[in-house]
Amino acid sequence: MTHAKHTSTRRKLLQGGGAAAALGILGAPAVHAQAGPKIRIGYWPIAAGLPFYAAVELGYFKEAGLNVEALKFAGAQQIMEGMLSDRCDGSANGTGSANIAIGEIAAPGSFKIFCSNPSNVKNVLDEVIVPAASTAKTMADLKGKRVGSGPGIQNVTLAKTVLERGGATGATVVELPIGQHVAALAAGQLDGCYTLEPTGTIGRLNGTTKVLEAGVIAKYVLGDPMAPWFGGSASLTSAFIKAHPAEAKKFITAYGKGVAYVRTKSAEARQYLKGYTAIEGALTGEVPLAAYMMYDEFKPADVAHFQKFFDLFSEKGIFTSRLMVETMLYKG
Repeated sequence: MTHAKHTSTRRKLLQGGGAAAALGILGAPAVHAQAGPKIRIGYWPIAAGLPFYAAVELGYFKEAGLNVEALKFAGAQQIMEGMLSDRCDGSANGTGSANIAIGEIAAPGSFKIFCSNPSNVKNVLDEVIVPAASTAKTMADLKGKRVGSGPGIQNVTLAKTVLERGGATGATVVELPIGQHVAALAAGQLDGCYTLEPTGTIGRLNGTTKVLEAGVIAKYVLGDPMAPWFGGSASLTSAFIKAHPAEAKKFITAYGKGVAYVRTKSAEARQYLKGYTAIEGALTGEVPLAAYMMYDEFKPADVAHFQKFFDLFSEKGIFTSRLMVETMLYKG
């Protein structure tokens, strides 16, 4: 074969989609693509999802040979519905635990929680904020007022419970996307908001809102400001775990590396909030970070606090039956 014919044959093979065959003919080693499943993880763009964002950006999933796709959703309920309808295989931290539980009740055995993000008055995620000029000093001062809440049944139920137990009787809860809370307060459309970080920090930095009380779920639902509120969780569907057990274990291990990174290098980890959330610039260094607990770190007391949170939804009639947290925890 002449050099011209050799070159022409190689070009035709490459252009015709036969790159691997051509490389084989020419004596180069063949490159094999990974055949593992795409792991579709839904996330809500809030600070609590940081371990997932960091694991993606630092390449922990790629290092494990996994093909992970991050899917942004408008709220936790949409993520749960996406998992039930096989549009995603799991959720990142920050996805409402009660939302996941509602899906579990609708289709028993569908979800496994492998990491949760407990918060309280120290590790702040939840808070009630008011306009900077508000005269409100306590929760009871919101009696009869219009109070915003994040979207979805978990947020609305918790907002109503906090107001009720805090003495703010007669308050009207208005469901509103969290990204609009600060603007609604600044415009005088609302008198307060039950919200999640980074909303309180955004309002504080721009001088429009202030925190009335932080860690409100631990205080008013769990009865102890320092109790861990497992409000958000990372999970995988049982169907994915059953179909791809090896990949599921690798994914959870790689996710755990993201958790360890956030715990030990929180200052460095904060940069990965950018692009996944509205948090950037000075806000990156200011927003509080939630704590994290992997499935094998839960102690009986933690499960009991988690159960008390779930039981609130049973008491309020949101859960049609009592759901035991223990049955939803991933066992490894």
